[in-house]
Amino acid sequence: MFISLECLGLATIGIAAIIVLLGYFGNRFSGTSFLNSLLPFAGGILGLIVLVSLFLSGWKRVRKWLQSRSPQLPPAIVLGLTLIICAFVPQGQFSRGFGYYRTLVGGKEEAGRVALAHQVYAAYRRLNTVPLEKMISRAEQFSKDLEEAASTYAIDIDLLKGLAAAESSFLPRKSSDGGHGLFQITKIPASVSKDVDKRFPTSRREMTDPRYNSFLGAATLQHYLTEMNEDLFLGLLAYNIGPANGGLRFIMQQYGVTDFTTIQPYLLQLPRDYPIRVLSYALAFRIDRKKGRLLAYEEGKNAISIQALGIPGL
Repeated sequence: MFISLECLGLATIGIAAIIVLLGYFGNRFSGTSFLNSLLPFAGGILGLIVLVSLFLSGWKRVRKWLQSRSPQLPPAIVLGLTLIICAFVPQGQFSRGFGYYRTLVGGKEEAGRVALAHQVYAAYRRLNTVPLEKMISRAEQFSKDLEEAASTYAIDIDLLKGLAAAESSFLPRKSSDGGHGLFQITKIPASVSKDVDKRFPTSRREMTDPRYNSFLGAATLQHYLTEMNEDLFLGLLAYNIGPANGGLRFIMQQYGVTDFTTIQPYLLQLPRDYPIRVLSYALAFRIDRKKGRLLAYEEGKNAISIQALGIPGL
């Protein structure tokens, strides 16, 4: 047990160090120049290997001495060091290093995700704070229903609130295009309707019922996320387009595209900005929930703090 705890602590420290250091190395020496980028990055990896080897060699010697005093000392020191690192390393610094590491390993896919994420941050920055605060206040009366629906269908609660905000601004109504309630439900996939209806008696299956409407919204979003292989941007776009005329899947097959970035040029008559709008609202709900108030993106270090919170569902 002691050896297992010790190995767990060392592995945690080692993996965290590798992620952060490689992330910062990758960001610092990004580029294609051999002398300015590739060679220094390779040297950094070599230096990291040497440091890890020296640390493990030194720990092996110290460990023998500690174990002669008490078998509990090595794991206690390792776990204590792990807790100290977790407690005192700034979350923002680690999140930034982890982001750099994701870009390094994720390549083209991660670069696209980061570019889309910054579209969301920019959209949040442009939101008018006063009406946004009023909308967040209106959402409180529906929180219980939304939380239950989000939990049932494994949807991030802030993402689900962002979707409702984009659809109805939390002013449930019947719209001219046939949408109903918080999520402006129109035509939904038959499998979604069947699953949700099993959870409600016939008397409660009203589009105007916030709880029923919330379950339909959450189930429909989960359906499209699954259909789009968990691609959040495509899932939201598919939700907005709906199943008519084959839905988003047909459009993607028609134009031979595979992701949100490549499909955008073909959406001249469709809401290409819809996923960005939903996620900017979702981000606002997360900021308000985590910080107790909305933060101005451009003030002080708010941008870094908001990016550390992350975009709901992404």
